Amino acid sequence: MKTFKLGELFAGAGGLAWGAVHAECARGGKIIHAWANDCDPSTCATYIKNICPDAPDTVICCDVRDLNLDALEEIDALAFGFPCNDFSVVGKRRGLLSANGGEAKSKILEGFRDAGYKIFPHLYKFEEYGVPQTRHRIIVVGIRNGIEKSFRPPSPAPYSGKNISSQHALECPPIPPDAANHERTKHSPDVVERLKYIKPGQNAFNADIPPELQLHVKSATLSNVYRRLAPDKPSYTVTGSGGDFFIGADDFD
Repeated sequence: MKTFKLGELFAGAGGLAWGAVHAECARGGKIIHAWANDCDPSTCATYIKNICPDAPDTVICCDVRDLNLDALEEIDALAFGFPCNDFSVVGKRRGLLSANGGEAKSKILEGFRDAGYKIFPHLYKFEEYGVPQTRHRIIVVGIRNGIEKSFRPPSPAPYSGKNISSQHALECPPIPPDAANHERTKHSPDVVERLKYIKPGQNAFNADIPPELQLHVKSATLSNVYRRLAPDKPSYTVTGSGGDFFIGADDFD
Protein backbone atom coordinates (compact mmCIF):
# COMPACT_ATOMS: atom_id res chain seq x y z
CA MET A 1 0.00 0.00 0.00
CA LYS A 2 1.34 3.41 -0.97
CA THR A 3 1.79 5.78 1.96
CA PHE A 4 1.81 9.57 2.02
CA LYS A 5 3.73 11.35 4.78
CA LEU A 6 1.91 14.20 6.52
CA GLY A 7 3.45 17.21 8.23
CA GLU A 8 1.42 19.65 10.32
CA LEU A 9 1.72 23.23 11.53
CA PHE A 10 -0.56 24.65 14.25
CA ALA A 11 -1.33 20.99 14.88
CA GLY A 12 -3.47 21.43 17.98
CA ALA A 13 -4.58 18.28 19.75
CA GLY A 14 -4.60 16.21 16.56
CA GLY A 15 -8.03 16.75 15.03
CA LEU A 16 -6.81 17.19 11.46
CA ALA A 17 -4.28 14.37 11.82
CA TRP A 18 -6.86 11.99 13.27
CA GLY A 19 -9.13 12.52 10.28
CA ALA A 20 -6.23 12.20 7.84
CA VAL A 21 -4.68 8.99 9.17
CA HIS A 22 -8.09 7.32 9.52
CA ALA A 23 -9.36 8.36 6.08
CA GLU A 24 -10.15 5.65 3.56
CA CYS A 25 -8.66 6.26 0.14
CA ALA A 26 -10.87 5.06 -2.70
CA ARG A 27 -7.88 3.92 -4.77
CA GLY A 28 -5.83 2.55 -1.93
CA GLY A 29 -3.05 4.36 -0.16
CA LYS A 30 -2.81 5.72 3.34
CA ILE A 31 -1.76 8.95 5.03
CA ILE A 32 0.75 8.51 7.84
CA HIS A 33 2.06 10.97 10.41
CA ALA A 34 5.58 12.31 9.82
CA TRP A 35 5.89 15.34 12.10
CA ALA A 36 3.84 18.09 13.71
CA ASN A 37 4.38 21.44 15.37
CA ASP A 38 2.50 23.47 17.96
CA CYS A 39 3.59 25.97 20.60
CA ASP A 40 1.57 24.75 23.60
CA PRO A 41 3.12 21.93 25.69
CA SER A 42 -0.19 20.49 26.89
CA THR A 43 -1.55 20.49 23.35
CA CYS A 44 1.56 18.75 22.07
CA ALA A 45 1.25 16.11 24.79
CA THR A 46 -2.35 15.49 23.76
CA TYR A 47 -1.33 15.23 20.10
CA ILE A 48 1.31 12.64 20.96
CA LYS A 49 -1.23 10.57 22.91
CA ASN A 50 -3.80 10.77 20.10
CA ILE A 51 -1.59 10.36 17.04
CA CYS A 52 1.96 9.15 17.67
CA PRO A 53 2.45 7.67 21.17
CA ASP A 54 5.40 5.61 19.89
CA ALA A 55 7.15 8.57 18.28
CA PRO A 56 6.96 11.54 20.67
CA ASP A 57 10.05 13.18 19.18
CA THR A 58 8.17 13.80 15.93
CA VAL A 59 6.08 16.49 17.64
CA ILE A 60 8.11 19.70 17.91
CA CYS A 61 6.86 22.07 20.58
CA CYS A 62 7.95 25.60 19.70
CA ASP A 63 6.81 28.84 18.13
CA VAL A 64 6.25 28.17 14.43
CA ARG A 65 8.59 31.08 13.66
CA ASP A 66 11.42 29.19 15.37
CA LEU A 67 10.77 25.89 13.60
CA ASN A 68 13.79 24.58 11.68
CA LEU A 69 12.14 23.34 8.49
CA ASP A 70 15.43 22.11 7.05
CA ALA A 71 15.78 19.58 9.89
CA LEU A 72 12.37 18.00 9.27
CA GLU A 73 11.63 14.84 7.32
CA GLU A 74 10.42 15.31 3.76
CA ILE A 75 6.67 15.02 3.41
CA ASP A 76 4.04 14.47 0.74
CA ALA A 77 1.34 16.66 2.26
CA LEU A 78 1.17 19.62 4.65
CA ALA A 79 -1.83 20.46 6.81
CA PHE A 80 -2.23 23.54 8.93
CA GLY A 81 -5.11 25.17 10.76
CA PHE A 82 -3.79 28.56 11.80
CA PRO A 83 -5.58 30.24 14.75
CA CYS A 84 -9.00 31.54 13.79
CA ASN A 85 -9.28 34.13 16.58
CA ASP A 86 -8.89 37.11 14.25
CA PHE A 87 -11.69 35.82 12.03
CA SER A 88 -14.01 34.44 14.70
CA VAL A 89 -17.57 35.65 15.29
CA VAL A 90 -16.63 35.70 18.98
CA GLY A 91 -14.14 38.46 18.32
CA LYS A 92 -14.48 41.57 16.20
CA ARG A 93 -14.47 39.75 12.86
CA ARG A 94 -17.47 38.20 11.13
CA GLY A 95 -15.47 35.39 9.52
CA LEU A 96 -12.64 34.81 7.02
CA LEU A 97 -14.87 35.48 4.00
CA SER A 98 -15.57 39.06 5.10
CA ALA A 99 -12.60 39.94 7.35
CA ASN A 100 -11.05 43.27 6.37
CA GLY A 101 -13.56 43.68 3.56
CA GLY A 102 -12.54 40.34 2.05
CA GLU A 103 -8.88 41.39 1.83
CA ALA A 104 -7.72 38.73 4.30
CA LYS A 105 -9.17 35.90 2.23
CA SER A 106 -7.72 37.28 -1.00
CA LYS A 107 -4.28 37.68 0.60
CA ILE A 108 -4.26 34.10 1.90
CA LEU A 109 -5.41 32.59 -1.40
CA GLU A 110 -2.94 34.71 -3.34
CA GLY A 111 -0.15 33.38 -1.11
CA PHE A 112 -1.11 29.80 -1.93
CA ARG A 113 -1.11 30.53 -5.66
CA ASP A 114 2.24 32.32 -5.47
CA ALA A 115 3.67 29.27 -3.70
CA GLY A 116 2.80 27.17 -6.76
CA TYR A 117 -0.52 25.54 -5.91
CA LYS A 118 -3.89 25.14 -7.54
CA ILE A 119 -6.32 25.89 -4.75
CA PHE A 120 -9.84 24.72 -4.01
CA PRO A 121 -11.42 26.70 -1.14
CA HIS A 122 -14.82 25.73 0.18
CA LEU A 123 -17.00 26.79 3.12
CA TYR A 124 -17.99 23.62 4.96
CA LYS A 125 -20.96 23.53 7.30
CA PHE A 126 -20.07 20.64 9.57
CA GLU A 127 -23.65 19.91 10.59
CA GLU A 128 -24.29 18.95 6.95
CA TYR A 129 -21.68 16.20 7.36
CA GLY A 130 -23.13 14.52 10.42
CA VAL A 131 -21.38 16.62 13.08
CA PRO A 132 -23.71 17.70 15.93
CA GLN A 133 -22.32 21.23 15.94
CA THR A 134 -22.96 24.26 13.72
CA ARG A 135 -19.29 24.83 13.05
CA HIS A 136 -18.59 26.59 9.75
CA ARG A 137 -15.05 26.67 8.46
CA ILE A 138 -13.29 27.42 5.18
CA ILE A 139 -11.01 24.55 4.21
CA VAL A 140 -8.54 25.17 1.40
CA VAL A 141 -7.16 22.18 -0.48
CA GLY A 142 -4.07 22.86 -2.56
CA ILE A 143 -2.51 20.66 -5.23
CA ARG A 144 0.97 21.50 -6.49
CA ASN A 145 1.14 22.83 -10.01
CA GLY A 146 2.19 20.12 -12.43
CA ILE A 147 0.12 17.41 -10.78
CA GLU A 148 -2.83 16.78 -13.07
CA LYS A 149 -5.40 16.35 -10.36
CA SER A 150 -8.29 18.43 -9.07
CA PHE A 151 -10.47 18.37 -5.96
CA ARG A 152 -14.21 18.47 -5.39
CA PRO A 153 -15.78 18.94 -1.93
CA PRO A 154 -17.37 15.70 -0.73
CA SER A 155 -21.12 15.50 -0.96
CA PRO A 156 -23.06 15.79 2.31
CA ALA A 157 -25.79 13.55 0.87
CA PRO A 158 -24.68 10.38 2.74
CA TYR A 159 -25.29 12.18 6.04
CA SER A 160 -28.80 13.35 5.22
CA GLY A 161 -31.30 12.27 7.86
CA LYS A 162 -28.69 11.48 10.48
CA ASN A 163 -29.64 12.49 14.01
CA ILE A 164 -27.21 15.28 14.88
CA SER A 165 -29.11 16.86 17.75
CA SER A 166 -27.10 17.97 20.77
CA GLN A 167 -29.14 15.72 23.05
CA HIS A 168 -28.46 12.64 20.92
CA ALA A 169 -24.74 13.46 20.79
CA LEU A 170 -24.49 13.76 24.59
CA GLU A 171 -26.74 10.86 25.54
CA CYS A 172 -26.22 8.17 22.88
CA PRO A 173 -24.14 6.70 24.35
CA PRO A 174 -24.15 8.61 27.63
CA ILE A 175 -20.92 10.16 28.88
CA PRO A 176 -19.55 7.87 31.62
CA PRO A 177 -19.29 9.37 35.12
CA ASP A 178 -15.54 8.78 35.21
CA ALA A 179 -14.80 10.49 31.86
CA ALA A 180 -11.68 12.66 31.96
CA ASN A 181 -12.17 16.42 32.32
CA HIS A 182 -15.88 15.97 32.92
CA GLU A 183 -16.26 17.37 36.40
CA ARG A 184 -19.53 19.18 37.01
CA THR A 185 -19.35 22.92 37.55
CA LYS A 186 -20.20 24.18 41.02
CA HIS A 187 -22.61 27.04 40.45
CA SER A 188 -23.51 29.73 42.95
CA PRO A 189 -27.17 29.96 44.05
CA ASP A 190 -27.69 33.07 41.88
CA VAL A 191 -26.40 31.29 38.80
CA VAL A 192 -28.64 28.29 39.47
CA GLU A 193 -31.67 30.58 39.67
CA ARG A 194 -30.66 32.45 36.51
CA LEU A 195 -30.29 29.24 34.52
CA LYS A 196 -33.78 28.12 35.46
CA TYR A 197 -35.26 31.00 33.46
CA ILE A 198 -33.32 30.24 30.27
CA LYS A 199 -35.28 28.23 27.73
CA PRO A 200 -33.76 25.95 25.03
CA GLY A 201 -31.84 28.04 22.51
CA GLN A 202 -31.75 31.15 24.71
CA ASN A 203 -28.90 32.82 26.54
CA ALA A 204 -28.51 35.25 29.42
CA PHE A 205 -29.21 38.25 27.21
CA ASN A 206 -32.39 37.19 25.39
CA ALA A 207 -34.16 35.15 28.07
CA ASP A 208 -36.94 36.55 30.25
CA ILE A 209 -34.93 36.79 33.47
CA PRO A 210 -36.03 38.77 36.55
CA PRO A 211 -34.14 42.08 36.96
CA GLU A 212 -32.29 40.93 40.08
CA LEU A 213 -30.81 37.98 38.15
CA GLN A 214 -29.98 39.75 34.91
CA LEU A 215 -26.41 40.37 33.78
CA HIS A 216 -25.83 44.12 33.72
CA VAL A 217 -22.97 44.06 31.25
CA LYS A 218 -22.90 46.71 28.53
CA SER A 219 -19.65 45.87 26.75
CA ALA A 220 -20.27 42.17 26.01
CA THR A 221 -23.33 40.26 24.89
CA LEU A 222 -21.74 37.06 23.55
CA SER A 223 -24.35 34.57 22.44
CA ASN A 224 -22.82 31.65 24.35
CA VAL A 225 -23.03 33.26 27.81
CA TYR A 226 -25.28 31.03 29.93
CA ARG A 227 -26.63 29.60 26.70
CA ARG A 228 -28.91 26.60 26.84
CA LEU A 229 -28.71 24.11 24.00
CA ALA A 230 -31.79 23.33 21.99
CA PRO A 231 -31.96 19.54 22.47
CA ASP A 232 -33.44 18.90 19.01
CA LYS A 233 -30.80 20.91 17.13
CA PRO A 234 -27.01 20.72 16.71
CA SER A 235 -24.94 22.53 19.30
CA TYR A 236 -23.69 26.01 18.55
CA THR A 237 -19.97 26.31 17.83
CA VAL A 238 -18.10 25.14 20.93
CA THR A 239 -15.43 27.70 21.73
CA GLY A 240 -12.01 27.27 23.31
CA SER A 241 -13.01 29.29 26.35
CA GLY A 242 -14.42 26.27 28.14
CA GLY A 243 -17.73 28.04 28.75
CA ASP A 244 -20.60 26.05 30.18
CA PHE A 245 -23.53 24.86 28.12
CA PHE A 246 -26.40 22.66 29.13
CA ILE A 247 -29.53 20.96 27.84
CA GLY A 248 -31.74 20.87 30.93
CA ALA A 249 -32.22 23.30 33.76
CA ASP A 250 -33.70 20.93 36.31
CA ASP A 251 -30.62 19.62 38.03
CA PHE A 252 -27.64 21.78 38.96
CA ASP A 253 -24.85 21.44 41.55
